[in-house]
Amino acid sequence: MARPVIALLTDFGTRDHYAGTMKGVALSLCPDATLVDITHDIPPHDVLGGALELAASYKYFPAGTIFLTVVDPGVGSRRRALAAEAGGYRFVAPDNGVLTLVLKEAPPKRVVEITERRYARPTVSRTFEGRDRFAPAAAWLAKGIELTGLGRTLSTWQTLAVPEAAVSANQIVGEVQRVDRFGNLVTNVDRRTFDRFADTGGIDIAVASHSIAKMVATYAEAEPGQLCALFGSTGHLEVAVNGGSAAERLQLGRGAGVTVTRRA
Repeated sequence: MARPVIALLTDFGTRDHYAGTMKGVALSLCPDATLVDITHDIPPHDVLGGALELAASYKYFPAGTIFLTVVDPGVGSRRRALAAEAGGYRFVAPDNGVLTLVLKEAPPKRVVEITERRYARPTVSRTFEGRDRFAPAAAWLAKGIELTGLGRTLSTWQTLAVPEAAVSANQIVGEVQRVDRFGNLVTNVDRRTFDRFADTGGIDIAVASHSIAKMVATYAEAEPGQLCALFGSTGHLEVAVNGGSAAERLQLGRGAGVTVTRRA
């Protein structure tokens, strides 16, 4: 039988003990678990950033993986703790919208509120529920308990208003959603939308007030230091600089407008 996998995604960083302590709690309860770090470098309190990174990664894990997702600016408040089953995976997270994109793409089979105290640590800190509530719940799921054992079934949960690209007769209007470590400006214009729009003729691409002269298939197709556009690994249009940072070059980040315009 395959070892259970728990994949962690947080805004904890790696300087402090937080991420490692959650792993220790999980392994104390389920020593057979394989722990995988997706990232701990989500900007602090950036729930949308966590939602985007989770949506970009979860499909590439083995079926049955448990995603322990803690980006939780409301820690210790009345916000609920959730566990969800969707797309053949399970997710443990605060009820703050961090699961929005996953549950939109893979409608959940079941969502529960984590309330059963026997599956938490004896004392739950008001400032570190990742250690005391979320990590134990993920570990117990890895040990084989049913999702419903964690608490009552829910029919509603919090969602984020995630901007989508708008398509008109002559233009796609979108925006930058992510800036990755390389400074690539990743937009919300997906490849299917782009291809349907662009299959009838030439197009012009701009981000904020900057025109992008070249559309490429790979970064290396652009000249060193050249600004370009391409579709990255998540299937979304991105603006990049070969060997550099588009975010630094253009001084742009999340929310910057992007347009794809059909030439007259």
